[in-house]
Amino acid sequence: METSFRLLGQRRFLPLFVTQFLGAFNDNLFKMALVVLVTFTIYNDPKQEEAFNALAGAIFILPFFLLSAVAGQLADTRDKAWLIRIIKTAEFLIMIVGAAGLLLHNIPLMLIALFAMGVHSTFFGPIKCAIVPQHLDKDHVLGGTGLVEAGTYIAILMGTVVGGIIPSQWAAVGVLVVAVMGRLSGGQVPPAPQDADAPGFKFDWNI
Repeated sequence: METSFRLLGQRRFLPLFVTQFLGAFNDNLFKMALVVLVTFTIYNDPKQEEAFNALAGAIFILPFFLLSAVAGQLADTRDKAWLIRIIKTAEFLIMIVGAAGLLLHNIPLMLIALFAMGVHSTFFGPIKCAIVPQHLDKDHVLGGTGLVEAGTYIAILMGTVVGGIIPSQWAAVGVLVVAVMGRLSGGQVPPAPQDADAPGFKFDWNI
């Protein structure tokens, strides 16, 4: 375990760990802030609140169901560090919409951003799994993967807690700041080109 923690001091691993941590944190910060805002400020009807919470959960999960296969294909056929930079730039643009929704109490804007963040996470997921073996030798892959997963769950917990206790206007600022930090850390991930024998990318829409 001590050897695994040493990976956090290495450029081949730390930027990926931080990027994944911030992405998971931001997902749950925004999602929780949205749910709290709608439940306790916008709606006053328990039935509406229940329906909205179910809808929000479904909207966030739907991209994983629809796009995971395509995301995996893309991760196998492109430089993963390049994809991370694109995905993290998209996260900032998505959070502009999400922050506007939180500040304006605009439910459609918030739901659009929530769906887009689901898409963002869907495309980042295969990359975080596939890039670790490219950057670490085989003796460190298991430890590195464990750190990434542990960091993800800690980030989910922290984002959920923070999103549930801070005012929506602070959450709006927070998601933008975290998105910028994620883009900066993503820019430090070393190149991870596709394998030489990797097939060319071809959309296969079979979910």
